[in-house]
Amino acid sequence: MDNTVGSLTQLQRSIIIGSLLGDGYLRILPGRKDAFLEINHSANAKEYVDWKFEMLRNICVSGPKKRKGRGKRIAYRFFTRQHPELSKLWKKFYKKGEKIIPFTLKLNPIILSVWFMDDGSRCGDSNFYLNTQKFRKEDQQKIIEKLKDLGLKARMNRDKKYYRVRFFSSSIPKLKEIIGGFLVPSMYYKLSYNPVET
Repeated sequence: MDNTVGSLTQLQRSIIIGSLLGDGYLRILPGRKDAFLEINHSANAKEYVDWKFEMLRNICVSGPKKRKGRGKRIAYRFFTRQHPELSKLWKKFYKKGEKIIPFTLKLNPIILSVWFMDDGSRCGDSNFYLNTQKFRKEDQQKIIEKLKDLGLKARMNRDKKYYRVRFFSSSIPKLKEIIGGFLVPSMYYKLSYNPVET
């Protein structure tokens, strides 16, 4: 039985890529032809997960569900169906089972917004980060180069024994301008900024 539903829209593709750069995972099960996407966040991010599900509803089997994770963590997650376009993304974003940053990656405001909602953080009003510790240093350098295409300057920042991407303070107004209007309301705190009030 065909387990796919139509082609992905440009918006869906951007949301999926932003999720892959963040907390989303693509998998191909043994014996299956195509990849599927897993979206898995804390239950505290319910509004955000529900938004992702609504955007990807036509390629999903069922809605998000809570599941007990490690320790006291309650996860809230959903899965898409298998899809040939997800398989193409799997080939680009994974090498020997490890997530990578493809040379062909082109960032846009939606991709960056989803990525920041997944993995962005701030410390005070002048330190904004993408928590990219899961990527190798050479991939983080690629990220810095890709951000330049959106007019954003960043550098690698040492976080204990790992590195992550830190935006230059001069780029924070531009970052807010690019992604502020796309954030789900429960994620406004990540920018210390409410686009509705401006």
